[in-house]
Amino acid sequence: MDLAIQQLDTFFNPRSVAVVGATRKINKAGHVIFKNFAENKRRGTFKGELFPVNPHEDYILGFQCYPFLTKIRGELELVVIVVPANIVPNIMEDAASKKAKNIVIISSGFGEIGKHELENKIVAIAKKAGMRVLGPNCLGVYDSRTGVDMLFLPETKILTTGDEVIATPRPMPGDIAIVTQSGAFGVAALDYLTGRQIGVSKFVSFGNKCDVNEAEMLYYLLHDDETKAILLYVEDIKSGRKFINVAKEVSKRKPIVALKAGRTEAGARAAASHTGAMAGSDKIYDAVFAQTGILRAKDMEEFFDAGKALAMQPPAEGKNVGIITDAGGPGIMAVDECEAKGLRIKRFSEKTIQKFEKLKENGQLPKFATNLNPVDITGSATSEMFEYVTKILFQDREIDGLIMLGLHHTPTLQEDYIDRIAEVASKYDKPIVACDIGETEMALYTRFRFDKLGIPAYSSPEDAARAMNALVNYGSYLKKSKWLEKYVQNFLKNKPKT
Repeated sequence: MDLAIQQLDTFFNPRSVAVVGATRKINKAGHVIFKNFAENKRRGTFKGELFPVNPHEDYILGFQCYPFLTKIRGELELVVIVVPANIVPNIMEDAASKKAKNIVIISSGFGEIGKHELENKIVAIAKKAGMRVLGPNCLGVYDSRTGVDMLFLPETKILTTGDEVIATPRPMPGDIAIVTQSGAFGVAALDYLTGRQIGVSKFVSFGNKCDVNEAEMLYYLLHDDETKAILLYVEDIKSGRKFINVAKEVSKRKPIVALKAGRTEAGARAAASHTGAMAGSDKIYDAVFAQTGILRAKDMEEFFDAGKALAMQPPAEGKNVGIITDAGGPGIMAVDECEAKGLRIKRFSEKTIQKFEKLKENGQLPKFATNLNPVDITGSATSEMFEYVTKILFQDREIDGLIMLGLHHTPTLQEDYIDRIAEVASKYDKPIVACDIGETEMALYTRFRFDKLGIPAYSSPEDAARAMNALVNYGSYLKKSKWLEKYVQNFLKNKPKT
């Protein structure tokens, strides 16, 4: 592990943490952040030493409180600062005297409101001491495995009625890392992924990016074994040349999906007032993303859908997509979206069509099933039919990826069709995505079951088509970079067994 990665790793896996601004007042950010660490330490997930710092408290949640950082004995690796902006420089000086490695400044009130001189001051202190800084005006870091949790949104909230309700549950461990300039968007992303039961490896909120930036964090995540795909929300990018060079290397081994806000003049103006971001021409960002292999999502839903697909499935080697459905209408909707995205839904080869015709003759497919692409096995679909058809299309060398629309409403379709398809898919290196329409318990369970077996599932044919498009586009970039074969080999080697 080189020194740059080793120092950034302290943000995620520190041996000791001090929370400056920790308090017993439950409605304060300092209390929530310290409580996160304290509870994770008691659970055994956070294994480092923990120190609350507040001159007005003696003990917080059973931990001895220190009036100043300098009163803490021993080494101090990470300092989380949650105090008013004007006293942050004093805290930084204390952290420097303690030879702290990294600082996370949750506090706002710096460059984003025009106080650039104050922000420059903390940068100068950190640079002189060799400390790395995340923030200010950020949500910091969340690591699903090490117990580091700086999210100042409590896991539960008390309603005015006195009832306790779950507010912001933390996501389970997973393969997707979230790197975001906006803390609020980041928390919404965690909430979304938690609700969809999609796991997260790491979460990083940059805020004003006075020091650590996207390029450095991407480089760190490139070497993180727990991360398979990276979701990147940006309003502007600093150190453009360095970002391009790093992103090119990362994209060869891990997919990056970007959601770039501030595309319009009004949006750029809003970004400037939000984190002090100076957003450049949107066409420049399009060119940078295309050059570096970053996949740009047009909206939040596509952002998450693409990330999910890329974490679960290998990229496609080409644009030819085969569609399997038990309902004609949704199949047509998938075709339309695929064509709109530039994917090809061409007629199957005569060899494949003849295989379907043989199944019809043997009574293994309905006589009236259509088999030109999509394959519509109709409302008479059974688990066996889905298995037969899926196997045939995986064997077709002209098909680069499969979209499987298995609507649970079909009366003859049994739950085991999910396991059958997953078993077939596990033997091949081409991608498959699934769709089941609906928000009933059965629809949610079907999609959840597919996800658990490594097949990303979506609630609409269009979402499934867009997910496949991300797999195709990423495969196209890897092919041009001559990294496709190596990437797929590594992906399949590290893919969990279903």
